[in-house]
Amino acid sequence: MTLPLFDDDALAEPSTEVLGPAAFVLRAFALNQASDLLHEIEGVANISPHRHMTTPGGHTMSAAMTSCGQLGWVSDARGYRYVAVDPLTGKAWPAMPDRLRNLAQEAAASAGFADFRPDTCLINRYLPGDRMSLHQDKNESNLNAPIVSVSLGIPATFLFGGIERSEPTRRVQLRHGDVVVWGGEDRLRFHGILPLKPDDHRLVGPRRFNLTFRCAG
Repeated sequence: MTLPLFDDDALAEPSTEVLGPAAFVLRAFALNQASDLLHEIEGVANISPHRHMTTPGGHTMSAAMTSCGQLGWVSDARGYRYVAVDPLTGKAWPAMPDRLRNLAQEAAASAGFADFRPDTCLINRYLPGDRMSLHQDKNESNLNAPIVSVSLGIPATFLFGGIERSEPTRRVQLRHGDVVVWGGEDRLRFHGILPLKPDDHRLVGPRRFNLTFRCAG
């Protein structure tokens, strides 16, 4: 049995790690709200369940996904895009909870993006072994707005690269409550997640949730 890596998350101290001119890791920024955030995730997933989408090339993505907000991100044979209706339920995506929106705006403001108004939140659910290949977030209509990414649950290794896929990547350990914000000249940097190692978190179990806020419409 794998013992929890962090029995006491309260030991984590808030701090800021610089990844680039406009890219930052806000350590433990969401820690004191984690239980409430997980409750909101559960509420969203009860309306629009997590699902494993397929890439345009036909590959099944390892992380399970859902969305909330005015738009939701989807991927299938037709490509990557944002849509107003959840194709799984045939209904509008759940509204973005105020608690989620407020956290995203506070994190963005702390990183120097005071006017961030996210209209979508992509919620990824990872299990040990799941990964996210290097990619750019470029399907959004507003590329001037930053990306705000919240980590909850077991640790993950975040890859943060350059504007070209071939550029070297930096490995960044993300823990429960950490928030990454990147925008400006760093907005189109390639990024991804290495396969998660087996672990167990006292609130989330053997899972990781990632909330990614964007301005898509």
